[in-house]
Amino acid sequence: MHDLIIQAIAQGGYLGIFLLMALENVIPPIPSEVIMGLGGVLVARGQMEFWTLLVVGTAGATVGNYFWFWIGNKWGYQRLGEFIERHGRWFTVDFEDVEKAARFFQRHGQWVVFALRFSPFLRTIVSLPAGLSHMSLWRFLVFTFAGSAIWNAVLIEGGRRLAPLITKYEGYANWFVIALIVAMAAWYIYRVATWKPREDRR
Repeated sequence: MHDLIIQAIAQGGYLGIFLLMALENVIPPIPSEVIMGLGGVLVARGQMEFWTLLVVGTAGATVGNYFWFWIGNKWGYQRLGEFIERHGRWFTVDFEDVEKAARFFQRHGQWVVFALRFSPFLRTIVSLPAGLSHMSLWRFLVFTFAGSAIWNAVLIEGGRRLAPLITKYEGYANWFVIALIVAMAAWYIYRVATWKPREDRR
């Protein structure tokens, strides 16, 4: 288990970081806190560069969020509702989540796209109401990139500063990361198993 997770991310390189961050915003395989935090450890070890990691990771997050924006922008409420009823199980999203995010978006305006990028709440799902409201694409991308950059910079710097401690207790750190990934996978499986179409919840 020595250094297993960190080296796996290191071997994937910047392309691996980009893909993981994009997927994290569609179907989360590994949370961004782990991806960018361990990226920060690699920065401390001289295996990655801070600014390259930040730009690549943020670009991946932006692409992942654009996926949801594009769906909302092109499909509209009716078609989106039909899609979620059929496939929402696999994205662990139901239409109530979308409606909640839409109300929040309408109440607070387009700036929430920026503000929620470094918040644990509605961080990804807010992209759907942004698309549904036909928010300007360039503004969505700028707000998403800027907000995600702040979040990722904090995670990278946190990982960089904690690198000596993580190295000292590497065995425990590996097990902690594995436990976190297993917990995320279990949560995903639970959501998939218990997901029901809207009409079945009424």
